[in-house]
Amino acid sequence: MKYIVALDQGTTSSRAVVFDEAANIVAAHNIEFEQLYPNPGWVEHRPEDILKSQIDALKIAVEKSGVDVRDIAAIGITNQRETTLLWDRATGVPLCNAIVWQCRRTAPLVERLKKDGLGNVLRDRTGLVPDAYFSGTKLQWMLDAIPGARARAEKGELCFGTVDSFLAWNLTPDHVHVTDATNAGRTMLYNIYTQQWDEVLLRAMDIPPQVLPRVVDSSGVIGMLDKSILGREIPIAAMAGDQHAALFGQGCFRPGMCKNTYGTGCFVLMNTGKTPVKSMQNLITTVAWRIDGQPRYALEGSVFVGGAVVQWLRDEMGLVSCAAETEGVATQVPDNGNVYFVPAFTGLGAPHWDMYSRGTIVGLTRGTGRAHIIRAALESIAYQSADVIASMATDAGTLPEILLVDGGASANNFLMQFQADILNARVMRPRVIETTAKGAAMLAGRAVGVWSTADLNELGGVDREFHPNMPEEKRGHLLRQWRRAVKRAQGWAE
Repeated sequence: MKYIVALDQGTTSSRAVVFDEAANIVAAHNIEFEQLYPNPGWVEHRPEDILKSQIDALKIAVEKSGVDVRDIAAIGITNQRETTLLWDRATGVPLCNAIVWQCRRTAPLVERLKKDGLGNVLRDRTGLVPDAYFSGTKLQWMLDAIPGARARAEKGELCFGTVDSFLAWNLTPDHVHVTDATNAGRTMLYNIYTQQWDEVLLRAMDIPPQVLPRVVDSSGVIGMLDKSILGREIPIAAMAGDQHAALFGQGCFRPGMCKNTYGTGCFVLMNTGKTPVKSMQNLITTVAWRIDGQPRYALEGSVFVGGAVVQWLRDEMGLVSCAAETEGVATQVPDNGNVYFVPAFTGLGAPHWDMYSRGTIVGLTRGTGRAHIIRAALESIAYQSADVIASMATDAGTLPEILLVDGGASANNFLMQFQADILNARVMRPRVIETTAKGAAMLAGRAVGVWSTADLNELGGVDREFHPNMPEEKRGHLLRQWRRAVKRAQGWAE
């Protein structure tokens, strides 16, 4: 029996999952780490927290599995995307904290790009919309803010990377400096059509090309795990951004197949095959994955705050003691009491792309209670996802009949039923909801011959389907009220 380990480095925690040859989970371990908010709208991580938590999670997961390290065929990396790091090429020491994808500090730099007439150029080359979400202006900010950084970058003394690159550099004894096409495609610096770093955009953001990693396939050996970590070298054979790994892990190999991952944010991706589809609805055109040098593309809509709203209820407000508690509390009331919660803590993503929206709760009355607010928070996750999927349906010409779901919040049956109701579509939850990790494992296993392409189609299994059961009149009313609430949240920070 061969085993594959997925390293799933997320926004709030680092996770390692050990899979067997049937893609069943043998063991897993998760380590949360601190979120830093040095200024309003700013979000940071300590690079050492990212690295230590991921290495510790790997060691503990392998120990819990009881698997002989000699039977681990490969390791796959999947990661929070857009989070930006800059480190010394000689020492590996980071120059500053990681700037997290949620951080809005670079909104003025994005506005400058748009004022310089680069909005359409950026969109036409990268498939992205100009937004502080992506990595390019984060790197630009670092090079501007850290004394001497740009000069050092021009000399080749510094390495830029998203989390996949940072992990690969630190986990391999020869410190490979690479990223895969899915992560490169989230930087606002990478041309997804030519599959090259884009000279025009690099100049626009004053990014020295010497600082950039080499772009590789999503499935393929990029180096060996340093034997000091697990006692032997193991091929690191996959790298993919978390949402792309989840699309692969859900088996969305055919154009038109669609998934939503309910993590810190919510991320809806639809496979569009060999052809990139340009969105007319403010969605993103992105690389789904690249294998054997051949890219596949997807449409994506990003919701910045999904499961993070539940964390907010727990950590900042103390309304629940754990995320699982929200399901029972939400069903204590028959409806939301006309309360709508727009969790735009860091702005709104697709299809609004409003960097200046902020979190808003509307409809409060003296009779509003804890259960109404918790229910409204869960419903907000489904509403935001429905907005994205409606835009996607317009671009693709059809509404998906089935939405494949995964991520931690997909275990919430109330939320999944409400999602089916508000979409008027079937929602299908797989037996293994760790599809981000599973996708990284599948990409790695394919690279080292554990699975053939045909085998990958068999690594599925359904846990539960949710069928819509809401009258059309009620659905329409709820969606109209939600859109009114969104308008109240927009533009607040300006």
